[in-house]
Amino acid sequence: EENGHQNKRLKSNVDEEDAEDQNKKLPKRKIVLLMAYSGKGYHGMQRNVGSSQFKTIEDDLVSALVQSGCIPENHGEDMKKMSFQRCARTDKGVSAAGQIVSLKVRLIDDILEKINNHLPSHIRILGLKRVTGGFNSKNKCDARTYSYMLPTFAFAHKDHDVQEELYRLDRETLERVNKLLACYKGTHNFHNFTSQKGPRDPSAKRYIMEMYCGEPFVRENVEFAVIKVKGQSFMMHQIRKMIGLVIAIVKGYAAESIMERSWGEEKVDVPKAPGLGLVLEKVHFEKYNRRFGNDGLHEPLEWTEEEEKIAVFKEQYIYPTIINTEREEKSMANWLNTLPIHDFNSSAVEMQTNNKNSK
Repeated sequence: EENGHQNKRLKSNVDEEDAEDQNKKLPKRKIVLLMAYSGKGYHGMQRNVGSSQFKTIEDDLVSALVQSGCIPENHGEDMKKMSFQRCARTDKGVSAAGQIVSLKVRLIDDILEKINNHLPSHIRILGLKRVTGGFNSKNKCDARTYSYMLPTFAFAHKDHDVQEELYRLDRETLERVNKLLACYKGTHNFHNFTSQKGPRDPSAKRYIMEMYCGEPFVRENVEFAVIKVKGQSFMMHQIRKMIGLVIAIVKGYAAESIMERSWGEEKVDVPKAPGLGLVLEKVHFEKYNRRFGNDGLHEPLEWTEEEEKIAVFKEQYIYPTIINTEREEKSMANWLNTLPIHDFNSSAVEMQTNNKNSK
């Protein structure tokens, strides 16, 4: 009997080795993967090779790619070997419903199923497409759409005493929020909406195509709303600061004129809303699709067939995480308490002048 078990074990090892040998013979192909993940508990998307204490989404992804046999082990250590590129580096705690990564893999059978078998349930690969050999998901991306889900009591005026669960956003406030969000459209200098960029750094200029807040809805007794923003590309913390500033204005901490001022050269104190509600919704490849989408060899990078899977993933993993974390950790409520600490009136120049005068 023992020998029987031994033989079975040996046979399964041989089968695995055979499969591995077969994999090695497969040619490598450039593909894109459509990814969805809940970012809670992760230090963002991008892998920090050599730093194991800060776990990222890519750590789990690379491990699954190696274990499923689509990439050799050494590609996991040196990601350049598989020409790996992510479309957006989502920050700590940020989720994604439509992240895209491009890389070279061996096209093994049942590839998506095999990769997903080695991933935790809150990270899923929802689709795969072949792309041109020189494709780079970051450089070829024309625009990115993010959403930001927040409890609507964030827009309650500071002088009104509100009970968070009872607060409901009125039409007038929603219209004001949308009027302010629309001011961001077009090209502006967003140096005040990120760190480490000076006012004359050309890369601080960013183009925003649309930004609006949708109709509120109630979940678990709390009213929420979702802000959508589509832009060419975003800098670190930019969206959270854009939303943070609008909240500060609507709540009555800052004057509307601060928006115009923030795009000028002076340093303006712009508050940064919590990362929890931010989700990378979709990445756009319009130029690539026009050129290669219908060339008979490649498919356009559109994911209409996967839309239902994306919606199900959001309902299962992203929204409940945002809602439950908000209820347990009160990240928005706690952040709103920090708004009075910000100095929205004086600029850095005025502060220096005041200091000189007081001397």
